[in-house]
Amino acid sequence: MQRGEVWWATSPDAAGSSPGLRRPVVIIQANSFNDSRIGTVIVAVITSNLALAAAPGNVRVTKSDSGLPQVSVINISQLLTLDRRLLAKRVKLLPTQVKQALNAGLHLVLAL
Repeated sequence: MQRGEVWWATSPDAAGSSPGLRRPVVIIQANSFNDSRIGTVIVAVITSNLALAAAPGNVRVTKSDSGLPQVSVINISQLLTLDRRLLAKRVKLLPTQVKQALNAGLHLVLAL
């Protein structure tokens, strides 16, 4: 597991504006933590709602870049800490230019 990878994640519960039961996410946590014994991982939710691409910091990704079945948006304002066991299947490592856009979005939204 490494930063910038797209995974299918499962969620034991969903309510309100929380993500649904099975959805794609991208790992944003530093690799030093990914390689550790920590049982959690920080991710950004990926959505098929293309209207969210207009929101500041969000990143639109093509099917070929993400490995997902449709064009999607990395929703930078919806970050989650998940138990690693909820990451069900690795999809793909994002290309460098998408990871750079992801980093820029995180800097904007988190005021880093």
